[in-house]
Amino acid sequence: MSALPTGEYEVFLSFRGPDVRTTFADHLYSCLARSRIRTFRDEEELRKGETIAPSLIQAICESKIHIPILSQSYASSKWCLQELVQMVRCLKREKGHVILPIFYFIDPRDVRRQEGPFKEAFELHSQKFDPETIREWKDVLQEVGQMKGWHVTELDGQGSIVDQVLHQVELHLRSNYTLVTDELVGIDSHVEEVMKLLDVDFISGKIVGIHGMSGIGKTTIAKAVYNKVCSRFDRCCFLENVGDTLSKYNGAVELQNKMISSILRQEHKVGNSSEGVSVIKDRVCRLKTLIILDDADERFEFDQILGKLCDFSSKSRFIITTRNTRVLKFLQEYKLYEPREMSYDNALKLFSKFAFGGVTHPPEDQVDMSKEFVKLAAGLPLALKVFGSLLFRERKGFWEEKLAEMKAIPPTSEQVQKRLKISYDELTRNEKQIFLDIACFFLGEKKKLPFYMWSSCNIYPESGISTLVHRSLLKVDENKGFWMHDRIRDLGRAIVREEDIDRRGNRSRIWSKEDAVDIIHSREGTDRVEMLRVEMEEDATFTRKQLKKLSRLRYLAVRNGGLSGDLGEILPNVRWLQLHYDGPIPTNFNTKEVVILDLENCHVEDNWTGWKTAHKLKVLNLKPYQGTLSWISLLTNLAEVKLVDCNNCVTLPPLGNLPSLERLELVGFPSVRKVGPEFLGIATTSSSSSSSSSSSSTTFAFPKLTHLTMNRFREWNEWEEWDSNHDHRVMPCIAALSFNYCKRLAKLPDQLVQKKTVSSLQIFGGDLNFAYGDPDDGWSGEEWGKVKHIPSIYMGTCDKYESTVHYDWWEGQAYNGTGFWQ
Repeated sequence: MSALPTGEYEVFLSFRGPDVRTTFADHLYSCLARSRIRTFRDEEELRKGETIAPSLIQAICESKIHIPILSQSYASSKWCLQELVQMVRCLKREKGHVILPIFYFIDPRDVRRQEGPFKEAFELHSQKFDPETIREWKDVLQEVGQMKGWHVTELDGQGSIVDQVLHQVELHLRSNYTLVTDELVGIDSHVEEVMKLLDVDFISGKIVGIHGMSGIGKTTIAKAVYNKVCSRFDRCCFLENVGDTLSKYNGAVELQNKMISSILRQEHKVGNSSEGVSVIKDRVCRLKTLIILDDADERFEFDQILGKLCDFSSKSRFIITTRNTRVLKFLQEYKLYEPREMSYDNALKLFSKFAFGGVTHPPEDQVDMSKEFVKLAAGLPLALKVFGSLLFRERKGFWEEKLAEMKAIPPTSEQVQKRLKISYDELTRNEKQIFLDIACFFLGEKKKLPFYMWSSCNIYPESGISTLVHRSLLKVDENKGFWMHDRIRDLGRAIVREEDIDRRGNRSRIWSKEDAVDIIHSREGTDRVEMLRVEMEEDATFTRKQLKKLSRLRYLAVRNGGLSGDLGEILPNVRWLQLHYDGPIPTNFNTKEVVILDLENCHVEDNWTGWKTAHKLKVLNLKPYQGTLSWISLLTNLAEVKLVDCNNCVTLPPLGNLPSLERLELVGFPSVRKVGPEFLGIATTSSSSSSSSSSSSTTFAFPKLTHLTMNRFREWNEWEEWDSNHDHRVMPCIAALSFNYCKRLAKLPDQLVQKKTVSSLQIFGGDLNFAYGDPDDGWSGEEWGKVKHIPSIYMGTCDKYESTVHYDWWEGQAYNGTGFWQ
């Protein structure tokens, strides 16, 4: 889903600090933050210079909702007036922007006419600014003063006004939320039919099923309907690839967590499906919701995942897209819609859109061939899109060649699939490798982790992904995750199966749980296997003999099954090693080429030989770890590190020699009391060292680190500060900080939280000096003053959050069968 705005913030809050910073503005900001609405809160007192910075202009332009709190001294600030000018410009220049003014203890007529305190402010401005600037400021005040907003007086309950503003913000956001789709040609009639069945304005059937063959446009129709009606519901949720999600380990729980988090607008984790159904009944069902379940298959059972249909509000609606109507057979009430194939005229328009760069009709000299390709697509929007993308900007000879090739395919039920394969055949070897990896393993995976593996194998992912996207074989969503149409995914998996129809062990990729277990036990695997995922129902151990032939493996994931014996050099090409099982790890494992090492519950110690040879390691996940982590400074290429439940560490590991570190997650270090120079990256020097040598020892510690998490440090009570002369040299790029459940931490690390680069902060639990009362009271306390400049803050007191939050920020991410940090 692509939400407007496209930038960092959804709401821009403008106000004059002395008037409302600690009262109305703080109440409103806290309310928006609790609703997970990304809000920029301007601190105009921190400004320098005469004009607002380009970064602030960008924040205004990217935010679609602007809320100026026009108070007694608002017009006395030149920065507030400049912001208001920019807001009005955005309103006039670009569709989708809205201004919601709040007249706080000021008469809107004074704003329109520049009377009262506004008149006094302009008398002072006229002595410093030119007449043209003054005229522009007065014009925008006149415009904003005429807009519909809220007039807050001493007689009004400010909490009620805040609730009204939040409601309007939510309405505007929902009207601007759109699901990305680029196949809107000829879709209006389909949307109209589904809207009739959905019957939003009446209490009737709650479920509409959209069914049909793969590629006919079911998802596109569902997205278009969502875009049209989402503003009429309290909460909306679009769940993609339901069938694929349910095929994963604990997939039902993952689906529930996605839906609950989306509806409640806060991260949520349930432990099992029964708990998920209970949470949905208690907290979701009372809302008027629109829920889209896309690409459901026979694994989907409504009652097992969402609970009883009768528990939901009578005004809630569900749309289920599926290739198999049997998915709906256990539901007592539903309406069915089957999309028709595209009309010939619309099919030609859609093909032309992709083949000729957005135009709706082919050039005269290519009309005939275009019509031939449209016929071969058999009315399927997906095929029209892929064919058009394949031919875009190609010479006439290429068109003729591909047309002949497609016509040569016999008219069978698989003809469209085989014609789609022609687009795959045009890819280079590396592009094919990436395509098949994603189709078999990485759908839904964020691209960063596979990029590490592909780069290590010289597969060149940047150019490869770009080609796949341009060929319409792949999409990368706004969260940088991979998505493929189910027919394209099935094409990729069919290509792998056809590598050897009879012998599974001769195929390059083994992703099926049943196939993987059979191949390991029967020792059928050969040196043609490059990627293998093994998920056991019960614990099992795989030996050297069973793995010996798999010498070309570059990806190995084992869940609920262990490795035993001396593996030595038998897996020399593994780049991504994922072991999730309760048992020992082989003492002799070749880690020379490993770039991603993901170990959960494995029994591994400080003296494991793998630490000494993993010089290329980029990503490390350990959960839990019983050693001291003394070896970590050897892994100088590490970029992302996650260490969970390191109970035996009394000090943090020596992290100072990790110059490539970009993301560091430390969760569960219960014995660490003090964070010192070894964490900050400051090399220790003797007391007799000269000032110059001391300075050189601290040059840009952690120069690439952007995310730092330190959660569940129960005994941590001291942050050892570094010399203020080195502030700019330590973590110069840090952007996101998290200090959750550090119960004895009474003082924040000032030198981190006050860095100008920090844009996000999480603080749950602890003894920090924050005060939180009623929703309208906001935050206060000594420590709050140090962090309130940070745009995005999620925080709470220990008692408040331990009684309501049942997840850890990083542990709450569901296992997706391939990696972590989802």
